[in-house]
Amino acid sequence: MPPKGEKRRQQIIETAKNMFITKGFQSTHIGQVCDELDIARGTVYQYFSNKKEILYGILDNVIEALEEVLDSDDLKDFLEKKPHHDTMIKFIDDRISACLGIISDEPIIIRLIFKDIAGIDEEVSEKVAEFINKVITIIAKEIEVLCKNKIFKDNIEPEVAAATLFGGVIMAVFHYIDNNKNYMDKKIPSSMSILYILGVYHND
Repeated sequence: MPPKGEKRRQQIIETAKNMFITKGFQSTHIGQVCDELDIARGTVYQYFSNKKEILYGILDNVIEALEEVLDSDDLKDFLEKKPHHDTMIKFIDDRISACLGIISDEPIIIRLIFKDIAGIDEEVSEKVAEFINKVITIIAKEIEVLCKNKIFKDNIEPEVAAATLFGGVIMAVFHYIDNNKNYMDKKIPSSMSILYILGVYHND
């Protein structure tokens, strides 16, 4: 997609995302998104057939961002260089913290997972469940490589560790949202990665 087209697509996603949170999914209509952006309906339909597709675009954006941060080739290339222990730990810590940051920076994801957006139906819930499984799989692959390379403890079950990490950050963010607290000031990604990493690194 040309840069201009991608920019317009992201504008539609961002505008609709804010409306889904404030108005609810059912009460948000394509026309309202068009009015907010001052564009014709046909412009939206060039990118999305309906508002559900816009919602799925939000989920896809998060998946793409996570896959970029936890790129397996980047990790492989880094480990092949046999970096100094402290350099290696910082590299991995930064990847995990960035991964958690992507999730915590999207409050709509947390609201979707907790079915906290009005008007969400069974089809959307199934898509969210697929999204959760994809996120856990992405993180689990990273953990599996680190276990095989004796960086993380080899008795860790990657999928369980990934689910624990993902579940912890969404629960923490939801807690702050639900209590009308500014979770962004709490540095959740950094705190979660520190708590997590304390238990996974090899002691050798």
